Amino acid sequence: MQPSAVPYDERLTVPRSWWLISFLVGVAFALILLPFGPLPLLGGLVGGTAVAAVMASSYGSLRIRVVGDSLIAGEAKIPVSALGEAEVLDPEEARAWRTYKADTRAFLLLRAYIPRALKVEVTDPQDPTPYLYLSTREPERLAEALKAARTAAA
Repeated sequence: MQPSAVPYDERLTVPRSWWLISFLVGVAFALILLPFGPLPLLGGLVGGTAVAAVMASSYGSLRIRVVGDSLIAGEAKIPVSALGEAEVLDPEEARAWRTYKADTRAFLLLRAYIPRALKVEVTDPQDPTPYLYLSTREPERLAEALKAARTAAA
């Protein structure tokens, strides 16, 4: 039997400007090593850029997926049967839920460079987590995928 298609899969990649910043970090390392000659300068440029690029890539490697009857957000795997209503948050409301409205018990998968989010209620009585806050570029599509997965699981 063929596995069903993934209804939602998003990688929370860093903005393009972060790659320029990675290069500028390499330039800064090169300038620090400039007094030691051209070879250390080149090593600082390559090494500093590589380290900064690896850090940016790993920070932007988180994924949000709806696979079968589960929501996979980063390292968390939650069955859709334990989830309630999903609320699409505009940039202002998302900022509020990241700051002063946030509950310390909530699961937050946030990236500050992504202005929109989805807030999903957790209905499992055994789970102390009140809701999931998921930074996403396409919150409407994620909400639809969760609804479809919940319908298919029922």
